[in-house]
Amino acid sequence: MPIRDLDCLSVARRRKALCAVYAVRAHEREAWVALAGEPAVAFAENCGFAARPGQLVLVPGPAGKVQALFGLPAANVRDPFVFGTLALDLPEGDWCVHVPDDVARDDVILGFCLGAYRYSLKTEDKAPAQPRLVVTAGERKGLAAQMARAICFARDLINMPANLLGPSDLAREAKGALRPLGADVEVIKGAELDAAYPLLAHVGNGSERAPRVLLARWSGTHAGKDAPLISLVGKGVCFDSGGYDIKPSSGMLRMKKDMGGAATVLALAWLVMAQDLPVRLELRLGCVENSVSGHAMRPLDVIRSRSGLTVEIGNTDAEGRLVLSDLLYEAGESAPALLVDVATLTGAARVALGPDLPALFCNSDSTAILFAEAAEYEADPLWRLPLWQGYVGWLKSSVADLNNIASRPMAGAITAGLFLEQFVKPDQRWVHVDSYAWNDSSRPGRPEGGDTPGIRALFRVIRSLCGTNDTEKT
Repeated sequence: MPIRDLDCLSVARRRKALCAVYAVRAHEREAWVALAGEPAVAFAENCGFAARPGQLVLVPGPAGKVQALFGLPAANVRDPFVFGTLALDLPEGDWCVHVPDDVARDDVILGFCLGAYRYSLKTEDKAPAQPRLVVTAGERKGLAAQMARAICFARDLINMPANLLGPSDLAREAKGALRPLGADVEVIKGAELDAAYPLLAHVGNGSERAPRVLLARWSGTHAGKDAPLISLVGKGVCFDSGGYDIKPSSGMLRMKKDMGGAATVLALAWLVMAQDLPVRLELRLGCVENSVSGHAMRPLDVIRSRSGLTVEIGNTDAEGRLVLSDLLYEAGESAPALLVDVATLTGAARVALGPDLPALFCNSDSTAILFAEAAEYEADPLWRLPLWQGYVGWLKSSVADLNNIASRPMAGAITAGLFLEQFVKPDQRWVHVDSYAWNDSSRPGRPEGGDTPGIRALFRVIRSLCGTNDTEKT
């Protein structure tokens, strides 16, 4: 599956012949008139235009051409997704979008591209004629366009039906995306995987579609031996039945998205490489399927992990933390400057924060502040929950070092994070993101289906660690 080419962008040579969109704010009527002319503004007002965020109206322009007025949020509100409306509602053609000086051009490009995203496997489905955003040749290759490509790639993977994307398929897609950018990629399977990642193997070997671990290493062309090492880990459960603790049908319906964490860090790794950041990078994806079979894991099984800790299986539906644990421990062996894992890990995080707010767990207050600042800057929210050490005792087992579920039916997202923390060295800078990776309904820039909330904030943090963040919004 190739990474999308963004047909919604157009590099037009004759800009004077193009249609124009003027992005304006409420209560700035004089600006509307200066941009579109009094007759056009009067026409828009008669149509009910009040420049509400995302509101679009087509108005007559000079020489009989069509132009448009488009409402923006307040000056202190950043929302790239609002520009997704343009990709949905503008007529076919090439459009130039004019925004105030305080609006980042990259936000226009990113929002438009994400709004144009479609996923369909219908045999006769032809993509409808869509508007195209006019950009420069440089913008077509720039950060916003590459960010859109990365996010659309991850969306494609998450949206793909589980029968078409098993563990080996996910590993193959990752390998195909990263190798052209110079990554050294290894796919581990069979007896080697069983020996190196026993917890992950215990989950994945219950399926006829055998598990895979993808390990990729890369260094930027300007990264020296002392460049920061960033280690990314993703949960790639291609379908989660719950195992013997089987999910109800309603809970199983969207479990093709349970590899959303792997898709997110894969897209993030691709973006880091495409931008050639001066870092060293390691990526680990645990690609498995959690199935019911004669050789699937059972409740009360006990497995010795890569770290040496023994884990009792209190619930086979708490498999994601088992997939991640061996990978986190191995990643820590390289002592990275930052270790990040992303996973669709707990329903408890969704109960607490809903679908739009990924839960952030961090073992360092200063690192958590760095992520919070990046999330606010990028309008890509992450919400910190505590690694409350008072709950560690809830993970005790009478026969093993740990149980994979807590003894109490509370604080499920926190206890999952605490479980993972047992496989991270105390002095390791570590962040765990519990993400829903899905949009339950369609909104501008965020169509129903798979998604990667938090990826823009994560990328900004990585840029900050290597000193490449711009002072302007990007």
